[in-house]
Amino acid sequence: MKKTTLSVLTSIVLGSMAFTANAAQDWQDDAKDAWIDGKAETTLLLNTNLNSFDINTDVTDGNVTLTGKVNSSVDKALAAELVKSVDGVNEVNNELTVMKAHHDKDHDSETLADTLTDSKVATVVKTRLLFSTDISGTEIDVDVENGVVTLEGTVSSDAERDLALTIAKNTDDVKKVVDELRITG
Repeated sequence: MKKTTLSVLTSIVLGSMAFTANAAQDWQDDAKDAWIDGKAETTLLLNTNLNSFDINTDVTDGNVTLTGKVNSSVDKALAAELVKSVDGVNEVNNELTVMKAHHDKDHDSETLADTLTDSKVATVVKTRLLFSTDISGTEIDVDVENGVVTLEGTVSSDAERDLALTIAKNTDDVKKVVDELRITG
């Protein structure tokens, strides 16, 4: 009888330990997804070409699903590209609905594409600077024209300057980086 009671108690203790470990892992995964969701929504909010209030993000295991509505297929693609650049995102499922086709006969489609690429690059660089804990991203302005990124503002050290320049250089579609950063420290 004592062995049976001991076996039952051991089973209960081990079972509750396994349950606690699974609950802790679930909590960590949920917290990570919430963190990614916040970063994705902030990235969309910082982009002036998108109405982020019409775009919803849902994150499960690092996979982001975009739902809602946008004005053009370019906006749909831009939203997906911006979210793909967020650290921790594994995959983007773009279920955004295009509400109306955008046809502007006054603009050359190539010029429009270049402008949108420049906007995307500026947003990605600025977002990466803002999310870097080693850089005061709020003190750095990012301008992009024809793939040339200009960083202007203040940093506290040479190392911070080098990191900001490297972040910009390592961003897709960047042809050149112009350094107009000043060291204040």
